[in-house]
Amino acid sequence: MILNKSIHRNLYIFLFSHLLIWTLVPSLTNTNLPLDTIEALAWGSNLDWGFNKHPPLSAFAVELFYQIFGNQDWAYYLLSQIFVILAFIAIFKLAYDLFGNLNLALISVMLLEGIYFYNYTTPEFNVNVSQLPFWALSALFTWRCIKYDKKIDFVILALCLGLGFLSKYLFIYLIIGIKILFIYLFINKKNKSYNFFIIGPVALIVVFPHLVWLVQNEFISLSYGLQRTGVNDNQLNHLIFPLIFILKQIAILIPLFLMFLFLIKKIKIKKFILDSKMIFLLFTFILPIFLIILTSTIFGVKIRTMWMTPFYLLSGIMLIQIFKSSINIKNLKKFYLIFLLLFFISPATYTIVSLTNDFKRTDYPGKEIARLVQNRWDENYYNEIKLVIGDEWYAGNLSYHLSSRPKWIIELKKSPLDLKIGEGIIYTGNPKILKNICPGVYGTIKPVGYCMIGQR
Repeated sequence: MILNKSIHRNLYIFLFSHLLIWTLVPSLTNTNLPLDTIEALAWGSNLDWGFNKHPPLSAFAVELFYQIFGNQDWAYYLLSQIFVILAFIAIFKLAYDLFGNLNLALISVMLLEGIYFYNYTTPEFNVNVSQLPFWALSALFTWRCIKYDKKIDFVILALCLGLGFLSKYLFIYLIIGIKILFIYLFINKKNKSYNFFIIGPVALIVVFPHLVWLVQNEFISLSYGLQRTGVNDNQLNHLIFPLIFILKQIAILIPLFLMFLFLIKKIKIKKFILDSKMIFLLFTFILPIFLIILTSTIFGVKIRTMWMTPFYLLSGIMLIQIFKSSINIKNLKKFYLIFLLLFFISPATYTIVSLTNDFKRTDYPGKEIARLVQNRWDENYYNEIKLVIGDEWYAGNLSYHLSSRPKWIIELKKSPLDLKIGEGIIYTGNPKILKNICPGVYGTIKPVGYCMIGQR
């Protein structure tokens, strides 16, 4: 048995190594930030309580870092890893509270390195990554609410649920699971506390500004989410999409299962006992995944793989709960070896792909294009660039890389002549259209046209 100090030391080494590696690797191998991060930064330049695609929390997070670090790419890779590490810490604390064993708590976190959602895809800070700490903390404080029944835990849980929903609407699947769990416990008199009535009002206070924004903007972000699912009338999709989804999830979890097998000497499955721990895991881990599959089956919609990013945070804990009697701590050395193998293969693969594939978004010369645009602007105008207009990628990159940090908007709803004197504008878009209608200085950096309107 590893001493407690050694376990905590190993946890700290693991967390620091993960954060350091996954901050450095993309910082050194990528030319430009990934699409979703640039998108969040575009939204952050013109903050609101919601955007055309998602709720606002990811934009709030990157804008906070921009105010501190500016347009330093490494800062946003670091931000993403901070969110991942916070989720890992919450999972460790939850596992320890469940099992009362530091070894098992550490294993439950290290197993997550077998899922590429928590390593390979994490350099791209987006709405999926932004859910991670709130998903893990929601699970942790749900358990604490059940175990200790303290009002402060219910308040923290409500805050986490609200912030999770402000990260991405899919967080609703965990919220449903937790709500049904509390109803189940209350009906079955396994928890007679009325403290769970605290959750709804507090969470509603957190999300209320966004709900107002949704109404004012005709539920535009919800409409986008429905469009992304690919809803149509093909009846075969009710069977094909769920089947494809399930097969993909099995493939994603194979490394996790392989890691876990190294801990087991002989599989022993005890008689199924529906104790408080298993009830908790059924509602917070199994039910959200089941509801996703059910959604795909009933509506015939496609569930995109990356949407499942936060759903597997409790997978290590669930495996340990089911097969705890089969785990042989003496096999920890073997487990550590396979863990280290996967731990280093993932960033090595990322590095190879990043350096050998020249057609990725992260190879986009955003800084160079911004420099060329700024030079052309300075040759013609004396005022600063205050607005960039266009899609989140081309216009968003300008907003991020230009030193004046212009606000991004997807379209201008008023005439450029109505803007305040001194508000320099750059339109980005289809070069064939912009060239013919541009009232200012026009230029092309293939495949995009740039129309500049400023003060001479």
